[in-house]
Amino acid sequence: MSAPLVSIVIPCYNQAGFLRQAIDSVLAQDYAPIELLLVDDGSSDGSRELMLQYRDRCSVIAQPNAGQASAINRGWAQARGTFLAYLAADDYLLPGAVRRSVECLQREADAVLCYCDFLLVDPASRLVRRVAAPEFSRRDMVTRLICAPGPGAFLRRAAGERAGPWNERLRQIPDFEFWLRLAAEGRFCRIPEALAAYRVHDGSQSFAPVSAERAAEPVAVMQEYFRLGRAPRELRDLQDESLGNAQVLSARLHLRSGRFADALRLLWAALRRYPVNFLRLRTWHLIVNGLANQVMHRALWSFRR
Repeated sequence: MSAPLVSIVIPCYNQAGFLRQAIDSVLAQDYAPIELLLVDDGSSDGSRELMLQYRDRCSVIAQPNAGQASAINRGWAQARGTFLAYLAADDYLLPGAVRRSVECLQREADAVLCYCDFLLVDPASRLVRRVAAPEFSRRDMVTRLICAPGPGAFLRRAAGERAGPWNERLRQIPDFEFWLRLAAEGRFCRIPEALAAYRVHDGSQSFAPVSAERAAEPVAVMQEYFRLGRAPRELRDLQDESLGNAQVLSARLHLRSGRFADALRLLWAALRRYPVNFLRLRTWHLIVNGLANQVMHRALWSFRR
């Protein structure tokens, strides 16, 4: 039997400095066939021109700036693969990532998605640390908003189509909201190997300051999730725990962006909603991360330079 086609979309908005490494990491994989689709989301920094240098080996799609979710939807809509993936333009795959992921999905017939451990790297691709992704738990995803899949996640196309497209209204956590819906279609399987690299830099989505609208997304996503009855029956009574954690995550985004009054308001609301969360180390880790994450990473980059 021929190997299944794997379609990988790289959405890009003004990441010309990192884009080539992302593209080359896919083209260097020891698996075939791979379909690579590059989606320029209205870049103005030369990203599209760089993409066109690869047009003999992949598809290049251009659209006005509409966000990551829109770019991924556009790419997946044109993809032909049995398995789908996306790779942020500032991240990259490690050797063997596609082959190992396909092997996992073929072996784990009931899994709709596989994800891996990954390397955290700095702007110069120097290793910061290895991140061991958590084992998947739908309960933890719903109640603690723990997003197990990171860079290097691959899914079955059929399951993705049942879950529906990415929510294009979201700009901060569209990936989490999509995984939340995909989890209703089946099990997520972890590969305990580092098969991708996640880059932190001043412009990365999980590092840079965000608008108040983006900071509100964790709460809005979970409110809609419970309002639409998407929570499995055994988790429906845990709404307060879930929304309390969502408020903590929104507070962290406000802290990162310097809106301390908004952060304090949300933390007070989270404490009133579900006080037990504040007895957990993870809650305080998120708060400290919101206050000091940028400072610590910039200090590390300066030290290494």
